[in-house]
Amino acid sequence: MQRCFKVNVGEPRRGEISITPDGSLGDIKISKYLSMKELTKAEEQVMQVIWKIGQGFANEIMAAYPEPKPAYNTVLTTIKILEAKGFVKHETFCRFHRYQAIISKEEYSKHFLGSVVERYFNNSYLDLVSAFAKKENFKLEELEALKSLIDEAIHNEKNKRA
Repeated sequence: MQRCFKVNVGEPRRGEISITPDGSLGDIKISKYLSMKELTKAEEQVMQVIWKIGQGFANEIMAAYPEPKPAYNTVLTTIKILEAKGFVKHETFCRFHRYQAIISKEEYSKHFLGSVVERYFNNSYLDLVSAFAKKENFKLEELEALKSLIDEAIHNEKNKRA
């Protein structure tokens, strides 16, 4: 029989460590999304730039920022907040920091979408898709592409169960 203990393995990630009866470590399971915080609009704008360029120094992040650019100090302060939240890390080169994302755009998008579905659509992806399907200004090509994605997901799910 294994006992599980919750431990903090660094913000924003938390996990579980299972201990076997002989006291040795068993499986270590980490959930990145357990304590992931939602980004503010300003934080998300900075993350979009970092995700786009991959990594960069503050001046490179500023150069890649769309117009109108915020103040340099504003961007640096936002980056420091993102580091504290566990979204960004840096490497130091002399006095300069090169920043890169810890959380990928795909990971954040998946978490954020799940949060929206939970809060606004009763935790039902069907309700979410229904809300979009009822939207009147869908193009026929978009509806066909959506249907194709759903058909593919159904096919994949049937293959998993077979």
